[in-house]
Amino acid sequence: MSAIDLPHARRLALRVVLGQAVVTAIAALVAAATVDRRAALSALLGGGIATLGSLLMAVLAFRSGAAGDAQRAVGAFYAAEVAKVALVVALFVAVLKWVNVAPLAMFVAFAATFLVYWIALLSALPALSGARRGA
Repeated sequence: MSAIDLPHARRLALRVVLGQAVVTAIAALVAAATVDRRAALSALLGGGIATLGSLLMAVLAFRSGAAGDAQRAVGAFYAAEVAKVALVVALFVAVLKWVNVAPLAMFVAFAATFLVYWIALLSALPALSGARRGA
């Protein structure tokens, strides 16, 4: 059984965050071109919430010290996921309370950022299966 390549996993997590930021920008531009500025801002906020949550999770999950011990690494990922969910919920509550958003545009952009996860997973699978054959 091979160990997880943490530098590679860290780079992959940060690429997911960057991909989410790109998807967010595209969603905002599409909303601006097809609907209006309010929809564009809403898309920017929805995608931004997902992107910030993913960034927080990546930073917390891959901070130094957690990699040395498997139990600490798993604990770091659980703690990072809890922090991510708490941040996402808090940001949605704040945005919905204080900003006049177009909810559909906001939630569509938020959902669109999850495509980045699936693309990253699919692109990582051939590398993982190759590592298993070589192990």
